[in-house]
Amino acid sequence: MHHKVLACLDHSSYANSVCDYASWAAMQLETPLELVHVLDHHQETAQTADFSGNIGLGEQESLLAELAAVDEQRASITLQRGHLLLESAKKRAVAAGVDKPNIRQRHGELVEALADIEDEVGLFVLGKRGEAGERESEHLGANLERVVRALHRPILVTPATFHLPTKMMVAFDGSMTTRKGIEMLASSSLLKGHECHVVLVGTDSAAASTQLDWARITLLSGGIHATTRIINGEPETALPAYAAANDIDLLVMGAYGHSRIRQLFVGSTTTAIIRTSDLPVLLLR
Repeated sequence: MHHKVLACLDHSSYANSVCDYASWAAMQLETPLELVHVLDHHQETAQTADFSGNIGLGEQESLLAELAAVDEQRASITLQRGHLLLESAKKRAVAAGVDKPNIRQRHGELVEALADIEDEVGLFVLGKRGEAGERESEHLGANLERVVRALHRPILVTPATFHLPTKMMVAFDGSMTTRKGIEMLASSSLLKGHECHVVLVGTDSAAASTQLDWARITLLSGGIHATTRIINGEPETALPAYAAANDIDLLVMGAYGHSRIRQLFVGSTTTAIIRTSDLPVLLLR
């Protein structure tokens, strides 16, 4: 992971947590932090109803002028709210120890706006749910699902409350995706100095032990001392249970889990764990 850490902020209750985890990651990685707020004008426009077809021509022109003025005022207020959000987050990041965080407002649809700047970013940080979805506690935010499908950089998905990570758990299955993830972690400073557990859900076998030995040695080459474990059960329940029993405070997983055919984020093991866990989840591609 390289380039800058980018925190995607909105007016949901996750904003402070996103800022805090992004600040932590930027300092661990010794890379710049950028705080971004995306103004989705399509969503704003959709909120304005047009009743002009039900009235006379003179009244219609007057109403259209009033509606235009209201839309302009709403856009101005939205812009100001976004700016205040970013300024508040910047102060919070500086207080956490970040040197000169940058703030940016972008206009347009969220996924497209993030995809446009993906080449500049080493790590995206997003809340588990946004403004529209935070009341639906059993579901992930629609924007998060679309962002994970569209982007190719690592994504840190945060819960609503920040806790300083000290113990990490990497879900590992020996696949090419998770092996690449181990190599990414070994070449990064994100986990250095932290306790790390590499966990494989499956049958205890010579092949599984060999895979875990490879993961341990690869991480050690990057200065990360890892404990390896093979556990039984279904990944959706076994991994969170291991995390709880070992006081894990950050999960590292592949973005697509075992969904090799459909290659969809929705419905995967990873999705189920993010939806039900109160831990931050680092998604590797």
